[in-house]
This record gives sequence, structure tokens and C-alpha cells, in this order.
Amino acid sequence: MKTEIHPAYNELVATCSCGNVIKVGSTRAEGIYLDVCSACHPFYTGKQKIVDTGGRIDRFNKRFGAAKK
Repeated sequence: MKTEIHPAYNELVATCSCGNVIKVGSTRAEGIYLDVCSACHPFYTGKQKIVDTGGRIDRFNKRFGAAKK
């Protein structure tokens, strides 16, 4: 096998927009910036918004439900 053909594996800092700093391994030399991380994503924080579609279903049935009968 050839030696020294792989790029250097460095530890870099990934900074989120919320301020969270994550250390990851990569072949890149400079740090990266994230829009969303597990500290601020709604799925991980439990602050999900529940979309109420009940009004939409009622409007649909009001418009097209009478046509079926």
C-alpha cells in the first residue's frame, strides 16, 4: 500500500449560530459555521410547533363534502 496518500486528519471547531461549539474531526483545516445544531434544533429541544389542520379539513369538507352526497 502507498504511504502518505491520505490527507491530514485535523480536529476543527464547528460553531453554531446559537453559540454552541462542537469539536469534530475533518480533513479541512479551517473551522465551519452551522445554521442549526442539536442544541437549538426544535426536534432535539422539544419545542416543536404542532400544526393544527382541523380547520383546513373542515373547510375542505364544507366545500366538497356536500358535492359527494
